[in-house]
Amino acid sequence: MPRPGVPQIETDPAILRQHVLDAAAAGRRVGFVPTMGALHAGHLSLVKAAADCDDVVVSIFVNPTQFGPGEDFERYPRSLQADCELLADVGVRWVFAPPVEAIYPAGDATRITVDGPSRRWEGEHRPGHFQGVATVVGKLFMMVPAAAAYFGAKDWQQTVVVRRMVRDLAIPIEIVVCPTMREPDGLAMSSRNVYLSADERQRAVSLSAGLTEARRVWQGGANVATAERALREPLTHHAVQVDYAVLVDPTTLEPLPAQASGVPAIALVAGRVGSTRLIDNLLLS
Repeated sequence: MPRPGVPQIETDPAILRQHVLDAAAAGRRVGFVPTMGALHAGHLSLVKAAADCDDVVVSIFVNPTQFGPGEDFERYPRSLQADCELLADVGVRWVFAPPVEAIYPAGDATRITVDGPSRRWEGEHRPGHFQGVATVVGKLFMMVPAAAAYFGAKDWQQTVVVRRMVRDLAIPIEIVVCPTMREPDGLAMSSRNVYLSADERQRAVSLSAGLTEARRVWQGGANVATAERALREPLTHHAVQVDYAVLVDPTTLEPLPAQASGVPAIALVAGRVGSTRLIDNLLLS
């Protein structure tokens, strides 16, 4: 059962790791939710899912290596105190908030590259992003040797990359993927939504609207080409600068043949609304 009260904030990886090992030795199952902070209801849904464990760790670390040149690392929202206040109500035992030098010590020279599922889509539009993601998640798994780690389906490609890394490197942790949390109008919850102006916020709903329309026509028997047109139409109408809007295999993330229909598929979309880049996805089967 989750523990009530204010979580213990730990910044030292060695101390946090020992806490987790001690809990496991006492027969307690530890769940881990990695985040970059600026927590919202989507993050809290992961924490609530992890409450099936005896103890829960939430990390808050804005990872510099997954941001490319010109991206929003410097202005990415940071709100540790507010985040901890939110976590006090959902049974988190430890908040792991390490400084950058604890994750990337002086002379750090090791990076994890996951080939295959990282090559396309976000990998093409954000070179180096998934190397940064895999590296920091791999490091966090070593520092927080939990039984299970919880990720949101909104970052679907990330979940596929993390699963592949865990499998390939034989890391003894269960990866649990939880459903995307959405606002009442369908917009996927994201820490970047705070960047949107009122007009951009209305236009951003076109991402989820396109995904919903793609699923409707797909389930009606349409082929990939038709479903992708349905996906793009609301984006074009609302002047979203599209990076990609595609139907792919949910496991490999490879494109599906244009005339395919009725096979397992997920729709992926990414684009800019104003200066804010958003991503979303929806399983179509």
